[in-house]
Amino acid sequence: MLFVFSGCQRHSEMQTEGVSFLQGVWVQDSIPQQQQMLNFTLHEFTFTCDSLYAKMHMHAKTKTMPDSCFNNGSWTEYAKAVYVLRGDSIIAEGIYTKENGKQKISGCYKSGQYLPRFKLVYHDKDSVVLENKFDSRPIILRKTKDITCVPKKRWEM
Repeated sequence: MLFVFSGCQRHSEMQTEGVSFLQGVWVQDSIPQQQQMLNFTLHEFTFTCDSLYAKMHMHAKTKTMPDSCFNNGSWTEYAKAVYVLRGDSIIAEGIYTKENGKQKISGCYKSGQYLPRFKLVYHDKDSVVLENKFDSRPIILRKTKDITCVPKKRWEM
């Protein structure tokens, strides 16, 4: 019985330090040959301590959803997650949210779990290159704002 209870771990409500060089706001301005693509996503990531807030600017030339959701082929999706850096991999576990940060249960676009996996290809003070492990498109990010980690209760931003 002791092994059953000692194997469970309650995650803290407080953030941990996270990865120091990632702390800040990172923006992807473009993707090579994006004008020729049928769909693409431009990312904006905010890393604060061990939390990741993602804003994904979606662009689609072909309609794969109802007209009420398509929005002329441009829309934004949001997610929040907790991340870790293991070797050269950024592993995040979180949920898709509404713009206000509340969990998105239904509606247009994605809902449910947000589980990206990125390979950290390159980083320096002002730039990061990630590779999405699911579609292998490079995500070239530039830092637009520094953030100093001050651990808070989770999801208080």
